[in-house]
Amino acid sequence: MSKDRNQPHFTELVWESTEQNVPIPPRNSSEPTANVGKPKASSEPSLQLQLWDLETDTPEPVTTTEGQFVARAKELEHRTEDSALFIPFKSYWPTYGHMTGTQSRWYFYWRNEVRQGRYPKTDLSYIFLHVYELINGVGWQDPYDGYKQLSQIWEAYRENYKRLDQYLGGWIADFSFVHHLNVPLSLIVARSRGLAGDLAELELERCLTVAPEQLTFTVLTAMSDYDISKSKFYMGEGKEALERYIPQVVALINAYVSRKHGSNLVEMFPPGPSVMRERYLFRSAVYDISLYGYSVLIPVVRISKSPPLRSLITRLFRLTENKLRELLGYRGRLKGVNVDTDMDDLITRFLKREFEKEKQEDKGPAVVIDREKLERLQSDSEIVRTMLTVEEMNELEELEDSGFEITNEESELEEVVEKEEFEDIEDEIIVPLQSPEPELTIEEIQSANVDTEWEQFSNALSPLQHEALIAYMNEDGTQTIQKLAAANGTMSELLIDEINDIAMDILGDLIIDDEEIAEEYKIHLLNI
Repeated sequence: MSKDRNQPHFTELVWESTEQNVPIPPRNSSEPTANVGKPKASSEPSLQLQLWDLETDTPEPVTTTEGQFVARAKELEHRTEDSALFIPFKSYWPTYGHMTGTQSRWYFYWRNEVRQGRYPKTDLSYIFLHVYELINGVGWQDPYDGYKQLSQIWEAYRENYKRLDQYLGGWIADFSFVHHLNVPLSLIVARSRGLAGDLAELELERCLTVAPEQLTFTVLTAMSDYDISKSKFYMGEGKEALERYIPQVVALINAYVSRKHGSNLVEMFPPGPSVMRERYLFRSAVYDISLYGYSVLIPVVRISKSPPLRSLITRLFRLTENKLRELLGYRGRLKGVNVDTDMDDLITRFLKREFEKEKQEDKGPAVVIDREKLERLQSDSEIVRTMLTVEEMNELEELEDSGFEITNEESELEEVVEKEEFEDIEDEIIVPLQSPEPELTIEEIQSANVDTEWEQFSNALSPLQHEALIAYMNEDGTQTIQKLAAANGTMSELLIDEINDIAMDILGDLIIDDEEIAEEYKIHLLNI
């Protein structure tokens, strides 16, 4: 049996032809043989192909749940309720269809209150529903307005609903990316630690290149190899001072380097090339991807990966802590802090000025004058003057009748009395520092030699200080003086302090207070 299986087998096939009695054409025949059995192809397209063409020409739009939500949101964008009763509402992905009639009335009443800047207590699902509207472009015309509304909602309700920090930070960042908004990300980085990677790098690049005055402590910690959170000084009395002054010190050094070398810190210590990062938009939100797409590509420069820049920022952290320890009377210093002598002197001078300024603000002005009481005393003085004049005239008439001669002593009576009276009541117009009345400077009471004092003040100013003072009188004075200070390797606070020091020495008062120039000084400044 096994041998038979291995032997080849042959099969005989018989083909039967339907074409019988057909003659074979000769070899030299050029006429083609007619194909009798093959049907002729039709020149017209088939009906099925025509139907396919119709479907291709008029495609039906694909409807998604998110798209339906956006369409419904636009229909209800302007709906409001004058009053409504709060009804609890809980839904994982809340939409309009998930609410009952009474819940809908409360939602539209509450949403109108929020748009007016009032934030009544409500459930988290109502908040998310309104946020979904905003990120899908409903409820605002200008993207900056939408960003502002999202930020205000986050600020108003994050204390009661911690879950907002998990979502709102990322969504607001996505909102700024798709609308190309130039807004700070430092608050998002501080509140949403899970997002700190790329966002911290983006914020570092933005601040160190175009807005050093907006640097924050939280963002800068990503640049330091020194873990300041473990410092006893930071955990104790130095926390507030460190978080306040470290960003200012870094901004100061950035301005100093720009002036000395003609390039900022990022340009001096260039990081590697940017890396394109894909960021998925509005994760876990009801979001219609047809609006802005599924994701965006963001170029991220790894600022924190530059070793020379990290080394400098780390040393600035440690140096600033040592200076603050000294100013606050804290024992012990950090070892091995080495920076240029010029930088050390600049930081020391800046911090001392800031501390002296803070002490002066705590003490308040030396003399505060009650304007209302002064006006009342001036009125009383006029009455006394009138009475003295009348009495003197009567005495003069009597003396003329009696033939006596009037001496110079009697003619000076009015001036002597007025002077003694003003000296006696001068202390009465000085009131405690808690007085709500506005301050009245000495120049408003005694205007003698004003022109001479202002000429001295003008001559004492350097060209930079003079330019800064004039710029401060414009509407955008704060921004102008910041740019002016940065261009000259200093900080706006130092520049203002120097101007105020000169004003105190010559004019006896601060000329710039609370980032404003006193109204009574603007007239004089226009003439210097």
